[in-house]
Amino acid sequence: MGSTVQSTGCPVSAGAAAFDPFEPAYQNKPFEYVRWAREQEPVFFSPQLGYWVVTRYDEIKAVFRDNITFSASIALEKITPATPEAVEILGQYGYAMNRTLVNEDEPAHMERRRVLMEPFTAEALRAHEPMVRRLVREYVDRFIDQGRIDLVDEMLWEVPLTIALHFLGIPEEDMGRLREYSMAHTVNTWGRPRPQEQAAVAHGVGKFWTLAGEILEKMRRDPSGPGWMKFGIRQQASHPDVVTDSYLHSMMMAGIFAAHETTANASANAIKLLLSHPSAWQDICEDSGLIPGAVEECLRFSGSIAAWRRLATANTQIGGVSIPLGAKLLIVVASANHDGARFTDPDLFDIRRPNADDHLTFGYGSHQCMGKNLARMVLQVMLGEFTQRLPHMQLAEQTFSYVPNISFHGPEHVWVQWSPALNPERTNPAFKVRDIPVRIGEAAKQAHERSVRVQSAHALSQDILRLRMVAIDGAALPRWTPGAHIDVECGQTGISRQYSLCGDPAETGAYEITVLKDTESRGGSRWIHEQACAGAVLKIRGPRNHFQFDEKARRVILIAGGIGITPIQAMARRAKALGIDYVIHYSGRSRAGMAYLSELDALHGNRLVIHASDEGSRADYQSLFAPYTPGTQIYACGPARMLEALEQATTHWPADSLRSEHFHVQASVDPSLNHAFELHLKDSGLVLQVAADQTALQALRAANIDVPSDCCEGLCGSCEVQVLEGEVEHRDMVLTRSEREANTKMMTCCSRAAGTRLVINR
Repeated sequence: MGSTVQSTGCPVSAGAAAFDPFEPAYQNKPFEYVRWAREQEPVFFSPQLGYWVVTRYDEIKAVFRDNITFSASIALEKITPATPEAVEILGQYGYAMNRTLVNEDEPAHMERRRVLMEPFTAEALRAHEPMVRRLVREYVDRFIDQGRIDLVDEMLWEVPLTIALHFLGIPEEDMGRLREYSMAHTVNTWGRPRPQEQAAVAHGVGKFWTLAGEILEKMRRDPSGPGWMKFGIRQQASHPDVVTDSYLHSMMMAGIFAAHETTANASANAIKLLLSHPSAWQDICEDSGLIPGAVEECLRFSGSIAAWRRLATANTQIGGVSIPLGAKLLIVVASANHDGARFTDPDLFDIRRPNADDHLTFGYGSHQCMGKNLARMVLQVMLGEFTQRLPHMQLAEQTFSYVPNISFHGPEHVWVQWSPALNPERTNPAFKVRDIPVRIGEAAKQAHERSVRVQSAHALSQDILRLRMVAIDGAALPRWTPGAHIDVECGQTGISRQYSLCGDPAETGAYEITVLKDTESRGGSRWIHEQACAGAVLKIRGPRNHFQFDEKARRVILIAGGIGITPIQAMARRAKALGIDYVIHYSGRSRAGMAYLSELDALHGNRLVIHASDEGSRADYQSLFAPYTPGTQIYACGPARMLEALEQATTHWPADSLRSEHFHVQASVDPSLNHAFELHLKDSGLVLQVAADQTALQALRAANIDVPSDCCEGLCGSCEVQVLEGEVEHRDMVLTRSEREANTKMMTCCSRAAGTRLVINR
């Protein structure tokens, strides 16, 4: 794109000059509207808005993480300056909106957050679950026989509002006025009201402020009982300098808005998305265990928060772009959630996406939304009710509209239709609505499962089975890259096992794995050999990749031992396709027991070196790696003894040269040797006590901190966090030697502090 230079000295491309977040295209699909920026100019200056716009995941997360350089003080600043008349009107109401948890900086922010956090813990939120279920069911009862409604008007606005009032401890009255005032607050702060509209908006905001004050005064007279605002009033008695009168008034207004409108928009987005993808809707109707994962994917794909704002407090850089002191930033989290560098095939709506909960819709770090798990609960309960009682519900033909603003995203109306005669409670006399379990926090393993059908099961030898699996509906499966694996549920045993994907990564119609029947099987590989015949349906999770193939390497040496050939053969195929210089060293007891030999020979010819023990050919790693060849990357997968030999043979190579994947976790450590330690969370400002009989992952979850996880054995790498201070006792099988020596990351499911304290980025 061409560019011009503004008087500010900032170079402005044509795309940046045309950027206008109030356009319908941004309101409808903000991630699509800034695709050009994400791909070509991820950080740019918008002369129309007067903001620097940030669009990629890593840069946006870095901004959230550094709450000193990037102040939250402008998060609630009016994006459109008020007219003198509007300012005068707000003054008449005594409007004095001040700092809240959303827009205040340190040290005040974390001090207040700690004091006010308790009602948001998972344990405290459980107390609200019966009320949420009762309310959702009552509203569905009202319209279950109508056949066509606007879900926003009939339910999706009022239910989150009523839940918000309950959570805050506010009586259920003045709901109509609150709805009107909340909308005015959105337009006033994040919208672009025309001059002639600003007076009416200002009156709405002023009335909202007045009503918030009236409710607060009622609470002061009797602050006993449940409710976050009543809890805040009680906390004021012991923390008067932290929880002040003016702060409570601002938080009353902000709390009503934050707990209501974002959840209302999120539920409208979720219903619109799921009904727009009938196969996904059918899947959650048939398997309620998928609902938590579907909620996370909805929040990622089309979240209720499109963007946040920050203020640069120093000259700095974002993504290599110089940002001056005082610069205002618009960080488009909707764009981050569609960043292909973080999410594979990001524009695919996949309710089984393993890392969907990495989305930034709730923010990150010290300013991450405290009410995130309340929102998750509401969405899960709603979907649980709809999928049971209205599984035949469909979107009606309509054009979606949005309130023009820069930050909040959700359709004003969602028209749906169904045939009441087909309602399960009419067609099935025995029908009874179940209370589907709610997952508070990160999604459970089951939430990411997808069913696949075994298309073919071919025995490569007596103990090696090659499976080819396709989607039940014949659709494409999520893409994968060499080194990726999937988790396979082994029947009703409760056992899941990880298997590397093999075959051609360019193929999207099927997944292939090769399973060795382990002589010491704990039930996993044996079950697959006995049950996974052609036509069988398996449940899988993934793919995930913590054994990434570097496509920029000049030369690669691929080492496989036995069944370890499965990820290696996919890497070899990719190296050949890219024209990378490569060689494969494949070891086994005999050629008869070595999978894929003829296929590998046909594809790779003299680049394949076979080491068969019964032929007297053993790999001599000491000789092979005696000379170090610059630019060479080694990838190895096989038994522990082989990997240990490789480690010893490459000690003189740069530490990152060898990447290994293990079959099994190390032997467990005697629990009596564990000791307690402190876990400091730099991003969230918390200090957690990790008990000797507790993992860091368990402590994080108990503190309402989201950390993905899967295997909980140190094999999959899902629960990795960044370490800033302290020495880690590594117990995982994921990190390389150099990564362990660098001491900058750990797997929270198994690794611990070697000393008494660790500081992590979370």
